[in-house]
Amino acid sequence: MRLLVVTSQFPLAGEPTRGRPVHQTLRELARLATVRVLSPVARYPRWAQPGSYLYRAPDPRQPVTELDAAWPTYPALPALTRPFNGWLCARAIAAEARAFAPDLILSYWLYPDAFGAQRVARRLGVPFVAGARGSDIRVRDAISRRLTVPVVRGAERLLVVSADLGRLAVADYGADPARIRVVANGCDAAIFHRRDRGEARRALGVAADAELVLYVGRLVAEKGLRELAEAMRELRRSRPRAEWVLVGDGPLQAEFAALAADPSSGLRLAGVQAAPQVAEWMAACDLLALPSYSEGHPNVLVEALACGRPVVSTPVGGVPEVVDASCAVLVPPRDAAALAGALAAVLDRDWDEGALSQRFSRGWDEVAADTFAACREALDARGLTARSKE
Repeated sequence: MRLLVVTSQFPLAGEPTRGRPVHQTLRELARLATVRVLSPVARYPRWAQPGSYLYRAPDPRQPVTELDAAWPTYPALPALTRPFNGWLCARAIAAEARAFAPDLILSYWLYPDAFGAQRVARRLGVPFVAGARGSDIRVRDAISRRLTVPVVRGAERLLVVSADLGRLAVADYGADPARIRVVANGCDAAIFHRRDRGEARRALGVAADAELVLYVGRLVAEKGLRELAEAMRELRRSRPRAEWVLVGDGPLQAEFAALAADPSSGLRLAGVQAAPQVAEWMAACDLLALPSYSEGHPNVLVEALACGRPVVSTPVGGVPEVVDASCAVLVPPRDAAALAGALAAVLDRDWDEGALSQRFSRGWDEVAADTFAACREALDARGLTARSKE
């Protein structure tokens, strides 16, 4: 099968960890099919940079992926070009898509990526499969929401990372339930597994007696980071050994850098880290916090559990499909007081690290196999035959 993948959820030269679950899936999928990745990037004027990602032109001397990939760009302005970004995306990828001559187009991120990919698939007369990750189907603005509808309804298969997203696709977008496939994220057990907490703390410069709360992800308000800051202030009043670490970056970087500059905050910013370093932070921590307002299937929870660490999160999206009372405490989103209480409760409880680490055994090869099977279904539904992997 010649599989063209269109997705902005993919590493960039300026953001090498972007779209890590998609990237890991595609690395395994490339063992099953001939995969070409087009990662469309909105190109904004210098005076109108949105700050949502850090784009630099790819440098062949410092590749961000071993996959066959290109990063076509299209012109954009924040908000103003949103109604047209899907068409602009289609125009940006059309020539390279035609040259690759795919059997099928798979696109992660519903608008504008999948919208543009769907238009190109129609022109080429090949099946189209869409993948929803979370916030791309929980669309807040009316324009993107309206333009997402034809993608969700028209895809031969709609891949979702949680059953919750599948229900949402049917209820809010009119998706055909028969075309929906739940393909949950995986976990690389070679990286994320139990290891000695003391050794990890020594390597990272964390005190042996610290009560360490870890967050891994983009630094954005929707992840509940301001509530986490308030909760940590409350927690440290009674537990002065409580500390917290943010691994990642994003629009709130400057705000939290200012907070971390105050030693009384107990905050440390670790920046963007590769997966092995993330696993070391997970080994060093006492718990992982993810107090998000919205989620799809948060892979960071799976990885924390694989490392034997309990979780404090919110019962949003696919989170309840990943964790339950045996491994986590869930609190309402936007409730800093409840979050502080949950952090204290998890720190006070004696957790069975071995039991936590055994909850998941799904590898990325299984994710790729499920994805490949859905693509083959889409081909079969058209009566088409894929070419053998070259």
